[in-house]
Amino acid sequence: MNLQTLFEDFNPSKFVVHCCLLTFTIFFALRLDNYITWSYWIVFTPIWIWKSLVILGATVGSYVWWRYPHFRLEGEAYVHYKSMLISLALHLILLMFELLVCDKLESSRHLWILVFIPLIFISIVSIAVCIWAVKHERSFELELFCAVNVLQFIFLALRLDGFIGWSWEVVFVPLWIVMCLSLVGVLYTIIFAVILLRTPDMNAQQKRSSFQSAVGYTFLVIPVLIFQVLLANKLDEDIRMSFIAVVSPLFVSFTTLILMSFSAKGANKWWFGMRKDFCLFILSVCPLLQEYGNIAYQPERRREGVEMEQATDKFDVYIKKADLMKPVLPITSIDMPD
Repeated sequence: MNLQTLFEDFNPSKFVVHCCLLTFTIFFALRLDNYITWSYWIVFTPIWIWKSLVILGATVGSYVWWRYPHFRLEGEAYVHYKSMLISLALHLILLMFELLVCDKLESSRHLWILVFIPLIFISIVSIAVCIWAVKHERSFELELFCAVNVLQFIFLALRLDGFIGWSWEVVFVPLWIVMCLSLVGVLYTIIFAVILLRTPDMNAQQKRSSFQSAVGYTFLVIPVLIFQVLLANKLDEDIRMSFIAVVSPLFVSFTTLILMSFSAKGANKWWFGMRKDFCLFILSVCPLLQEYGNIAYQPERRREGVEMEQATDKFDVYIKKADLMKPVLPITSIDMPD
């Protein structure tokens, strides 16, 4: 078991976010189907955990930033810290939207258009954040999702409030467009992977990476498209399915995202003030785990290695003995008389 290979590019932020979203999706679907009768404040517990970790991580990171000024000189510390603050601001606004959604589902005291105002604001701000992220080579998945769906959020709010009477298939038109572009991207990754697999000059690592990307994006986009079709038909009452069956394709997408988080890279090193990769931080905090990671091996390979070392030692001793048997002065040829 090689822990270093398994967690080499592990991104803990994405892992936590996708696990929380998967759990929330299950709880929310069960609540809509009345399999559980929990309050929506309890159903949103995975979301509250996600946001609590964001706030706690940014707080600890800011404390370390101001408490130890010399840490600011480490590489791109300023870029990482600014990225953390921007992400914190967006998550706080998103938290406001989630609180309004939960309150709306519990009490129905205000319009949906008021609930979606924070989300629409995030979508507008995310355009500038995406430009900043591209300039500084930072990841921007959440920001990109909000930026391209601003029109979709407006349609959802108007449809839920009854200001428009369109069918849900028409309401989801902006999302259909996004999904079509995503399908084009998936098709491109598949074609690119096939070309690399048939190219003899490419090494095995590049072929494996392109194949894994194609498989990952396929299992990510196709289930989301299936979910969107089922949800539109469910809301239009064209089919009779439980909500847990409607959202079941999302389980495949979230599982794919969780697996992809182990090779996502790009984690911000200032969350919780770690200043290093997550696995290196864990190994430095837990010496026992570091020792286990260092001595992890397979018995067969270890025996082969010991035998090879013993054979090498014997060979070195033989070479040294042979060197000692060499004469000090060179021997010249002596011609014998006839």
